[in-house]
Amino acid sequence: MRPIAVFRHAPSEGPGHFATYLEQRGHPWQLIRIDAGDAVPAEPSAFAGLVFMGGPMSVNDDLPWIPAVLHLIQQAVAQDIPVLGHCLGGQLMAKALDGTVTRNSVKEIGWGRVRRVTSPAADRWLGEITEFQAFHWHGETFSIPAGATRILESAHCANQGFVLGKHLALQCHVEMTEAMIREWCAIGADEIAAADSPAVQTPEQILAATPALLAPLQTVAERLYARWLEGLGR
Repeated sequence: MRPIAVFRHAPSEGPGHFATYLEQRGHPWQLIRIDAGDAVPAEPSAFAGLVFMGGPMSVNDDLPWIPAVLHLIQQAVAQDIPVLGHCLGGQLMAKALDGTVTRNSVKEIGWGRVRRVTSPAADRWLGEITEFQAFHWHGETFSIPAGATRILESAHCANQGFVLGKHLALQCHVEMTEAMIREWCAIGADEIAAADSPAVQTPEQILAATPALLAPLQTVAERLYARWLEGLGR
C-alpha cells in the first residue's frame, strides 16, 4: 500500500487526530515537513493521497514552496489521487483549482458552529451530520472553485468546506487534539489579544469548552476521513 503524504507547514500544526485515525487502521503515512525544509515531491504518484495541514502563512505569500505545492495538487487532481486540505491546506487546494483566497470578513478563532449545506454531495460526505462545533483559526477564506460543491458554512464564513469528486477542502480544523489546542492557545495568545472580532474567543473560553466539544469534533472528523479514505488507490 502506498503511503499517504501529510504536509506540515508549521511545527505546531501537525496531522493531529488524522494521524491517530490512520494508525488505528493500519494506513501508512509519510510526514513531509515543509517548515523544516523538506522538498515538495515533484509528482504525486508515489502516494495514495495527499493531505495538507494548516499554517500561519497565506497562500498569497511569496514563499518558494507554494508554487510547487500548487502544481502538485493540480497533478494529483488530474491523476485522480485524493487530496485533503485543512484550513491553509484547503486554501492551497482552492488556489490550485483556480479559486481565490481573500481576507474573511472577520477573524475566526476558537469553537464555532458549522452547518451542512443541503446538497447530495454534502449528504455523501456527512451522512446524518447536519451541524457541529468545529475549531477555527483563520483570517482568510477561499472561494469555491469551478466544478466543486460547497458542503459547509458558518455564520462568520460562508465557505467552510468544498468537495470535488474524491477531494475535500476544509476551512475549519477537524484534526484537533487537546495538546494541539493547548499549544495554539499558548503561542497564539498575542494574536487573540490583538483581535477585534466577534468570532474570536479567549484562550480561557477555548479551553473551558474543549472537554465537551473535542470528542464530538473527532467523531465528525472520522466520518469525513472515512469517506475520503474510500477514494484511495492501492
